[in-house]
Amino acid sequence: KLVLIGRSGLPPKDEWSQWLATHDLENDIRRKIEKVQGLENLGAEVLIGCADVADQDQMQAVVTQALKVFGQIHGVIHAAGIGGGGLMQLQTPEKLKNVLAAKVKGTQVLDALFKDSQLDFLVLFSSRRAILGGPGRVDYCAANAFLDAIARRHSSRPGTPTISINWGTWQEAGMSVEAAQQVHPEFEKVLANGMSAQEGWEALTRVLQSGLSQLVVSPEDFQALIEQSNMVSVTSGVLGNLPFPPQPGVKHPRPQLGTAYIAPRNPVEQSLAQVWQRLLGLEQVGVHDNFFELGGDSVVSIQVVAQAHQAGIKLTPQQIFEYQTIAELAAVALASKAVWAEQGLVTGSVPLTPVQQWFFEQNQPEPHHWNQTIFLEVLQPLNSAFLEQAFHGLLQHHDALRLRFTPSESDWNQVNAGSEESVPFVKLDLSALSAEEQGLALEATATELQASLDLSKGPIMRIALFNLGATRTDRLLIIIHHLAVDVVSWRILLEDLQTAYQQLLAGKAIQLSPKTTSFKQWAERLGQYACSEEPKYELDKWLAVSRTQVARIPMDHPEGANTISSADIVSMTLSPDETEALLHEVPAIHHTRTEEILLTALVQAFAQLTGIPSLLVDLEGSGREAIFDDVDLSRTIGWFTTIAPVLLGLEETRNPVEALKGIKEQLSNLSNQGIGYGALRYLSGDVATAQ
Repeated sequence: KLVLIGRSGLPPKDEWSQWLATHDLENDIRRKIEKVQGLENLGAEVLIGCADVADQDQMQAVVTQALKVFGQIHGVIHAAGIGGGGLMQLQTPEKLKNVLAAKVKGTQVLDALFKDSQLDFLVLFSSRRAILGGPGRVDYCAANAFLDAIARRHSSRPGTPTISINWGTWQEAGMSVEAAQQVHPEFEKVLANGMSAQEGWEALTRVLQSGLSQLVVSPEDFQALIEQSNMVSVTSGVLGNLPFPPQPGVKHPRPQLGTAYIAPRNPVEQSLAQVWQRLLGLEQVGVHDNFFELGGDSVVSIQVVAQAHQAGIKLTPQQIFEYQTIAELAAVALASKAVWAEQGLVTGSVPLTPVQQWFFEQNQPEPHHWNQTIFLEVLQPLNSAFLEQAFHGLLQHHDALRLRFTPSESDWNQVNAGSEESVPFVKLDLSALSAEEQGLALEATATELQASLDLSKGPIMRIALFNLGATRTDRLLIIIHHLAVDVVSWRILLEDLQTAYQQLLAGKAIQLSPKTTSFKQWAERLGQYACSEEPKYELDKWLAVSRTQVARIPMDHPEGANTISSADIVSMTLSPDETEALLHEVPAIHHTRTEEILLTALVQAFAQLTGIPSLLVDLEGSGREAIFDDVDLSRTIGWFTTIAPVLLGLEETRNPVEALKGIKEQLSNLSNQGIGYGALRYLSGDVATAQ
């Protein structure tokens, strides 16, 4: 005898024939009717009730009806739930309440209704997301974690045996199907590997016989899933939540892709596969696997280039975007030659690069304070003495961290200082403060340290380690002036920080990977390039009349205030399906980058606003393009960003694919990500050209 309670309910039984005759197979109510009829065909007597599990009065009414019909209730299976509601920044109390109500409030209601009943079992249908988590589903994960906690609490006292089941994916039922359909590009394959109804029934039978309070039922290798979900966490257990590459030796299964696995077929493919496996943390990479579908990005592409060079294979980051599989890359790769780089301390005068000149050109009111900051959670206690030594080692190894800037009558001068200095290191014990007081102290200290940078006197780097007490993890604050670092630099810096600290912890001297081309040598080389004939061939493009006759964005108040305090930000968020299309589906089909898709949308939006099908926009690039054979910047810290104004126009088409192809072609004509524009404007020495 079964009581099925659903919030949506079913039509009366005498209307079932009409529903089955007039609704298609995909109709939710039709599926419910067919499932109930299937239970009845197996010999069950089914009572159907309609109630919201989070509403105690509604649930009490159905339970009372069931007791009147059947006389007794022997067990309860709580399977209600609502899928997570997306990014936390977009949540509202109402959305969170809906997600938490079914499992949290619903469990409390069931607890109250059956507290005086001696049930044979109470089964709580939790989810493996309670253990693994899931992007954009933190509310759903928390709700299921509550079920697991309730089951453990009940098991510690006499009464109804309570079990929470952390289910994996099903082939045909449950919110995991809904989630897979929303966020996975090949959800049908995911579901095909999930549990069938028969397997689920067998698992439930074993669960009820186990006597345990919590079980994981997964059709996949659950330990591997745990490791895979931790790929972006700390790999060594020393520093937490850093963007480190996966730890060597920690490998994860190859994800399900649309391509079959084909093993490397020659030494070049074998070397590239080993680099990809190491950087992406994968056990296996096939030669036709797409780099970006495996989890690669623009930052990892630079690391691929660096490690490929070490293996004797010459690649550029641009080639990884153009040739996204190992088979394609191996066909265009060249044998690389070693690039000489000064391994000692680099000191002396350093020419300003274009982006540095651009910065001083902005005439910032507080140029000393224009820094980049990373705030890290530390999962294990750190030896502060070793940590300070590690930062001192970084200061000696990476010359850009010792840069100094002094103003002159017409410009700023840049030099690399010597090795006599140490990094300002602060260790603060905030363990005696409340959580609120700790937050205020952290903010005040961070503000003070950021304001203490001095471009002329240096150092242009500050470190602070905060002890928040036994019940909270420590925090590590790293502040560096933007003139010395960019996004790629942070990845290099954090890798070397971990390496140096581990070496000191093991009683060894700091021994970092060999230096690549110094920032000083790069700046000098770029100056020589700017004065050569090569970039002058780009002058006609940068000075074209069409670039001077572009429309500006319309302003409602042209004479209004132009201040940060009067600015506002309007934010929107893409759905999971749109995000999947943007990051994976469209790039894979059309061999485009996410940047090209977004720029196409931007030009289209501008055209809709103004009626003008072209837009002049400043584009930033990494600035680490391989324009010189004798330069390698793969492990060099510094600010290399390029900024170039690019004119983008729409062809006369309403087809979004054709528009995307047109923008992609226009961007492909941008030589070396626009590095020539900055070189001509700031380094050529030609006043007329600069103007």
